[in-house]
Amino acid sequence: MRKIPGSSLALLALAAFLFPGAASAQVIGRNVIATPVTRQRIEMLPKPQQKAWLHYLDASAKQKAIDKQTLKSEQRANGVTAPKAAPMGRGMYVLQLPHPAAWYGGSDAIRIAHNMVTYQVPDGGWSKNIDMTAGPRAPGNRYDSDNLDRFASPGDFDQPADPHWHYIATLDNDATWMQIEFLARVATALQANHRNAEAAPFRASVERGIEYLLRSQYPNGGWPQVWPLEGGYHDAITLNDDAMLHAVEILHQVATGAPDFQFVPLKLARRARPAAQRGIACLLRLQIREHGIRTAWAQQYDALTLEPTSARNYEMAALSSDESASIVAFLMDLPEPTSAEVAAVRDAAAWFKKVAIYGERFGSGNLRADRRSPAGRKLIAVPGAGPIWSRYYQIGTDRPIFGDRDKTIHADVNDLSRERRNGYAWFNKKGTGLLAEYATWAKSHPA
Repeated sequence: MRKIPGSSLALLALAAFLFPGAASAQVIGRNVIATPVTRQRIEMLPKPQQKAWLHYLDASAKQKAIDKQTLKSEQRANGVTAPKAAPMGRGMYVLQLPHPAAWYGGSDAIRIAHNMVTYQVPDGGWSKNIDMTAGPRAPGNRYDSDNLDRFASPGDFDQPADPHWHYIATLDNDATWMQIEFLARVATALQANHRNAEAAPFRASVERGIEYLLRSQYPNGGWPQVWPLEGGYHDAITLNDDAMLHAVEILHQVATGAPDFQFVPLKLARRARPAAQRGIACLLRLQIREHGIRTAWAQQYDALTLEPTSARNYEMAALSSDESASIVAFLMDLPEPTSAEVAAVRDAAAWFKKVAIYGERFGSGNLRADRRSPAGRKLIAVPGAGPIWSRYYQIGTDRPIFGDRDKTIHADVNDLSRERRNGYAWFNKKGTGLLAEYATWAKSHPA
């Protein structure tokens, strides 16, 4: 459970100094780059904590070396001198569509599952933004698609330390957890039809994926966006796009013997249980307090200090309604929540009620038309509209805030560049369904 970080308060205090015209420009500060996990930083921790973190850092470095060497050896063995990138596409997202259980034992699902296995990195994870419906990875080709930032500029927070080894492997953009879940469903469907030999490679891939989640978990229970560690903001404990939450959910399913994971060996399932519990405990610690009151969660946190931190140029250390809604929904789904989990839900629901926005709408409702419009999407006054929630709220004030590619932080979304207004989900309606679910949940979970 996090208090208002000193860096956020300092940002507020320095806004007027940094931007003398802030009152008219509505610019309240500049985003600050995140700090990676390093040996030097670990050695500044209290002595009892250092051993586990140094072991983690060494294991990460060793695994990255293994991943790179494995690919090089594969390339030499197959005479590959110009490895091709994986096909980029949104085809992977069709895999999240609901299918009847029988579909996962059919030819389409099995073909996709075989493709998935070829893209699994030796560490057990997967890269992101790969169209795994398109075909398998040929031996020696890359594990990843082209994930470089199209808008990169000097000093950009999104510049990778190694452009040739980027987002390998990751929990970002639904990677790794989605492959684990899909392959588990295919293996389960095949075994239900007594096709155990066909299920075997998918079972093995799932088990390697679970091992990846266990090994990539930080000593404090969180998860980085990328593991083995890549540096930059990728080392932060990442709630963005529900990355950490999905890791917790998968391990929770494994530990509790969910239908699609009943084939997981008991020894591995037993290891998943405390890992999931540590993950949930970490989530509770990360819930931010404002003036002594629990509120919501940030998108990412410094792995060592647990203070909210930044990610990309336009993603600030701030309360995030999107990720917070997912966490609250997960906690409400726990069959026997603890008193701490119940309190976290109740206080977060109160925060959602407090920061709801009425009487405004972001865009015309037709995103394609807004993107073609010279003005782009705008926040406009519409009587009776809402509620909607800002993606980001300033810690300590609960004021909606918005970031631009030049790292400026704004109090008005309409002040952003057209590209950023059109290209990011600055508002959402998740709180509506969440509060409706909470109203029912609260009746059976009294304070």
